[in-house]
Amino acid sequence: QVRLVESGGGLVQPGGSLRLSCAASAFTFEIYTTSWYRQAPGKERELVAGITSTGDNTNYADSVKGRFTISRDNNKNTVYLQMNSLKPEDTAVYYCNLRRGYVNIWGQGTQVTVSS
Repeated sequence: QVRLVESGGGLVQPGGSLRLSCAASAFTFEIYTTSWYRQAPGKERELVAGITSTGDNTNYADSVKGRFTISRDNNKNTVYLQMNSLKPEDTAVYYCNLRRGYVNIWGQGTQVTVSS
């Protein structure tokens, strides 16, 4: 079974940067579309960024365009989210997601807090 391990969350000041990593224990990692979602207290989970299985196409929420970059390394079974120019409104639990057809796999989530 596929298992996801996330890392890289923490506390940063506004304007700072973090890089999140999501490592998958999957022999067929390369067939999945991978995404990052986030959920703030009292709000619904929202899509932050997604990347196709081959890495040839990406999409971003309007609120993070130009600041966040999603990437993947299929040789390492890992997807990344580079977050720059962080704002307090980026504070949330961030979740890694793998999807293909009916298969939908979630990580445990990692806390990102942006505060002075």
